Amino acid sequence: MAKVWLGPAGIPQYVVKAKSTLDAVRVVRELGLNAMEVEFVQGVRMSRELAKQVGKAAQDHGVLLSVHAPYFINLCSDEADKVEKSRQRLVDSLDRAYHMGAWVVVVHAAYYGKLGPSGCYEKVREELAKAYREAGEPSGVYIGVEITARKNQFGSVEEAFSLAKELTFVTPVIDWGHLYARNNGTIDYGAVLDLWNREFPGRHMHTHFTSVRYRNGKFVDEHEPVEVGRPPFEPLAKQLAERDMAITLICESPLLDKDALFMKEVLERHGVKLS
Repeated sequence: MAKVWLGPAGIPQYVVKAKSTLDAVRVVRELGLNAMEVEFVQGVRMSRELAKQVGKAAQDHGVLLSVHAPYFINLCSDEADKVEKSRQRLVDSLDRAYHMGAWVVVVHAAYYGKLGPSGCYEKVREELAKAYREAGEPSGVYIGVEITARKNQFGSVEEAFSLAKELTFVTPVIDWGHLYARNNGTIDYGAVLDLWNREFPGRHMHTHFTSVRYRNGKFVDEHEPVEVGRPPFEPLAKQLAERDMAITLICESPLLDKDALFMKEVLERHGVKLS
């Protein structure tokens, strides 16, 4: 039976509306959830002092924190200035994550661009190492390389897993909706979980979940409520009931806390309780 941490990507607002990130930690616990991802997707606007306060609240309430770095990151841009700014955004995210006690900073690392997949892989590896050094090699914080939905983006399962085998401070982040879209509407939860347990035995797995939209003949990275069922959540719950592992599920659906509670109900139906 998996040990599960579950919560919203950002501030709860549907079942109970939280006033701020600091207040959100309390609300997450009151809802019966035990994880939250702090969203820096539009920029790192949180001070170190506030990060410490959020971390203290999370510790007091027993909520596991993660961070999502800004969307405006492309470590393989052909413009040097954009690469520098991208790396700095990641450095700032790592810094705040460290001060709030968040254990992973999720990042969409790059688009292949002119470098192509192999050149981009080398560039991402180099830039992530620089960012980690520039952030002071924050103890206890992983850079989470997210599986991406688009095939022109860096972030296949193979790339993320390979990078994490090379760099000890990197961990793959499985976005189940992205993987479903990247694979043209197919997903094998069990195969991915088994691959994880082979490649990273005993390591906590960080994942995102949302349904995605089918538009113009393909699945695209546009989030839908979980009950839409593309990909379906229940088969993942069934697979987690059969495995002994630690996993975080961050709900990225438009309904955030409401869908996180729906996911909790489905997990409990299959005997999986939150840690």
